[in-house]
Amino acid sequence: MRTISPLDIEGIAIGHATDVEAGTGCTVVICKDGAVAGVDVRGGGPATRETDLLSPEKMVQQIHAVMLSGGSAFGLDAASGAMEWLEEQGVGFDTGVAKVPIVCAASIFDLACGRADIRPDKAMGYEACEAASHTTAVEEGCVGAGCGATIGKMFGPARCMKSGLGVSGLEHDGLQVAAVSVVNALGIVIDGEGFPMAGALAEDGFNLVSVEQAEEACVTLSDLPFTTNTTITCIMTNAQLTKAQCTKVAQVTHDGYARAIRPVHTSNDGDAVFVLATGARPAGVDGVGILAANACELAIRSAVANATGGYGYISMGS
Repeated sequence: MRTISPLDIEGIAIGHATDVEAGTGCTVVICKDGAVAGVDVRGGGPATRETDLLSPEKMVQQIHAVMLSGGSAFGLDAASGAMEWLEEQGVGFDTGVAKVPIVCAASIFDLACGRADIRPDKAMGYEACEAASHTTAVEEGCVGAGCGATIGKMFGPARCMKSGLGVSGLEHDGLQVAAVSVVNALGIVIDGEGFPMAGALAEDGFNLVSVEQAEEACVTLSDLPFTTNTTITCIMTNAQLTKAQCTKVAQVTHDGYARAIRPVHTSNDGDAVFVLATGARPAGVDGVGILAANACELAIRSAVANATGGYGYISMGS
């Protein structure tokens, strides 16, 4: 098994648009030739678009992009920019009178960073697509949809930390699977040994609380003080999968969330996973799921490792 870039998967393009002053942005994953897709939403507070059509029984069989963004529900407007850009490229579901690009989307709540009155919109979504057309390496950290991401919020905003966007990719015997994750979780991010990497700060404002302390706080508090959280992920693979199989992979990918974030999938998180399969290579769904969960786990840790401090929040490296 070797590591790869998501851009090593043929047909996949990724681009960011970032407004550093406003503390927000968006990240688009494009497959102009179309990709079979699935989704699994586990958090209690999602902000999503076009997830119903990914159900196996729905008519549309392929989508053309996934837009990840900040801005809470306002940020879903960035997907309209991707639709405009894709239509200009002649990409979309052919209705006979027009080609309609199919763009799914999910947003995080980042309005507490920078300016709450500026959110990803149609123009920013279009900008991300323009960036994707010439991006050769996917930047990580506080860029795109990860610009305003924070984590570890069970003690309130004064004790949480800066997070961001991370990517990871794996290849085994020609099967390629990659992840882009935006980590804006209520919980804390832990390493492979179960120790906190970044998350909630202790009362001294410097040390990290333990996993036990973080989870005990969530058990003790009936009304968590900072409820606007979400981790959103797009999995890309060159595997040949059906819509039902893509949905299964999305379900298994949440194992990566559970390995890297504690606690996770709370009613105050909008956790969602999209899966895009380009269909270039036959593969078993379980094998794809294993690689997807592993890639997602690594991407989540990379998001906090590459984050930089800002907007009054410190990061892992600061």
